[in-house]
Amino acid sequence: MSNKGKILVIGGAGYIGSHVSLSFLDRGYQVTVFDNLSTGIRENVPLAADFVFGDIENSADLSKVLESENEFAGVVHLAALKAAGNSMKEPGLYAKSNISATINLLDAISKSKIKHFIFSSSAAVYGDPTYLPVDEDHPTKPNNFYGFTKLAIEDLLKWFEQLKGIHSTNLRYFNAAGYDKDGRIGGVEHTTENLIPLVMEVAVGKREKLMIFGDDYDTPDGTCVRDYVHVTDIALAHVLAFERSQKTGESLNVNLGVGRGYSVFEVLQAARESSGHVIPTELVAKRSGDSPTTYAKVNFAEEKLGWKATHSSLKEIVETMWNQYRRVCLTDKTK
Repeated sequence: MSNKGKILVIGGAGYIGSHVSLSFLDRGYQVTVFDNLSTGIRENVPLAADFVFGDIENSADLSKVLESENEFAGVVHLAALKAAGNSMKEPGLYAKSNISATINLLDAISKSKIKHFIFSSSAAVYGDPTYLPVDEDHPTKPNNFYGFTKLAIEDLLKWFEQLKGIHSTNLRYFNAAGYDKDGRIGGVEHTTENLIPLVMEVAVGKREKLMIFGDDYDTPDGTCVRDYVHVTDIALAHVLAFERSQKTGESLNVNLGVGRGYSVFEVLQAARESSGHVIPTELVAKRSGDSPTTYAKVNFAEEKLGWKATHSSLKEIVETMWNQYRRVCLTDKTK
């Protein structure tokens, strides 16, 4: 039995949460996953983790897990609605699910002995880049309501540190992609707006073609350029952030990216090579709010956490993604 401590992973049945759970387990921690399975998948929860079905909007559910015999050393919070486009249509839903639910969670934690909180934030807090690469001091001006909810929670966490002594690390992901290379995650996301999963859905026949939103941006090939970071690298950053929080008690905002971007066409070509599929496309009108190029400055993560992306070549991201979709979707057409 591990003696490194117990970690509560809120939203641990989700895409990133399941990888975070694996990373803590791999480092010798005990993990309890708390998830309402609204978007998470039960089969994604690692076998070695305990699972508690519950909702952070329900105070009784939180009390049950926090007041049990478990004494958690820290909490990792990944439960949120995350579709930026949908957040502009349903702001009330996103405010309730992301902001109000997190207030409920923080209120419950403040009544426990837990003092270390790792938050799944997003590069969406920055909005359109005013300079590149985007560092942690870049102005925060979200251009969608999803990004606003993440920034609002970061602001809340400052107060909960001041008033309740909860130390937080806000991990601002750029574009998470890829899957565990050993195939330890059970499923794939059921609904997604992200480029690489959409490409994979076309490759496995779940989607007829990939929509490309504009090809005349001010980029080398005319399509948007984004910073993609492997989810396994992102997962490890949570462990390192928790361990640093334990040692220093310092609250931080930290970018997680690789420091360069790949275009839509580059991703598409890599997926065609990995999958051996044509992956049909259709060029459609630009979407409002899409920046031509976004990528992170990542020095701070290495300086503060000792973290650097080591699995995040485009080839490894796309290959692990394709292996997962091929295994899950082509062996069971009902998924």
